[in-house]
Amino acid sequence: MWPVERIEALIKDVPDFPKKGVTYKDISEIFMSHEAFVSVARHFAKKINPEVQKLIAIESRGFILASAVAQHLNVGMVLVRKPGKLPRPTVSQSYELEYGEDTLHVHKDAIDPGDKVIIMDDILATGGTANAAFELCNKLKAEVLGFEFLMELKDLNGRERLKAPIHSLLKV
Repeated sequence: MWPVERIEALIKDVPDFPKKGVTYKDISEIFMSHEAFVSVARHFAKKINPEVQKLIAIESRGFILASAVAQHLNVGMVLVRKPGKLPRPTVSQSYELEYGEDTLHVHKDAIDPGDKVIIMDDILATGGTANAAFELCNKLKAEVLGFEFLMELKDLNGRERLKAPIHSLLKV
């Protein structure tokens, strides 16, 4: 298993993307390396509460991470998506962005009351998206055991908005 520092070295900064003044953290090199990707999944699998029953994966790179980790934990994965992407009845949660508002959806029958869940995504920035996923889980009466992120952008203080334990593999 690769050390975290070796995984972090694969992250590339892309200046002025998606808009001027923003430095995008490109994690695609991690996914392109089989050894790095497996190492990431194993790092998560070692840290996640063994009581977890489902991983709640936030669109879209959260899907990639959670699917790899779910295989190591022998648990299911629930998709949390943007509007219009899920075919069956959903529950929704809107949230504020720096430049507007967005909404997340989950199938109404994807989470049972009392399910013990972990919410996964690639990056913790301001915490708005992760908090919306948390609220969706609350609406469906799940027990959120915590949050798992590949990377946390420390300067944006997203962890202050979240109401469950947080683990970030990388903090930049």
